[in-house]
Amino acid sequence: MGIVHAYSVDLTWTGAGTAGTTSYTSYGRDHELTGEGKPPLLGTSDPAFRGDPTRWSPEDLLVGSLSQCHMLWFLHLAAAEGVQVIGYSDHATGSMRIEAAGHGHFSEVVLHPRVALGSGTHLPDGRAVTDAVLAELHHRAHEHCFIARSVNFPVRHEPVPVALVRT
Repeated sequence: MGIVHAYSVDLTWTGAGTAGTTSYTSYGRDHELTGEGKPPLLGTSDPAFRGDPTRWSPEDLLVGSLSQCHMLWFLHLAAAEGVQVIGYSDHATGSMRIEAAGHGHFSEVVLHPRVALGSGTHLPDGRAVTDAVLAELHHRAHEHCFIARSVNFPVRHEPVPVALVRT
């Protein structure tokens, strides 16, 4: 059996107001996620469900978690392969379908990672770091990402062509 990691997050609803849940429109969706030693994360529901658009929704956080997990694995694999990454960003998008009865599910998440390379644009074996090399690293990162391996919808990655930054 493999190593088991445990995670603990505390959730506190802050949207009760004076009326609580006397009706669907009487209460706020605001809440806070906290964890030991971490700053509070202000949450809400999606604005389509009466949430505050200035706070993070569970849907935002799911898409963000997939993006973060992919990036962290990509950087790990790049370092192990000798690829000098000096910048990384992603514009991740998710699609969620709501059924007639109000049930919903994500149909896919697409990551659009943008990688910037430093002056070390060759692998230790002399091969150039190309979009194809980075695509393979993205593929491997996807295979390792704990979050992507845990969801029941496709998580695709469409990398932006490599950007070279001279250091």
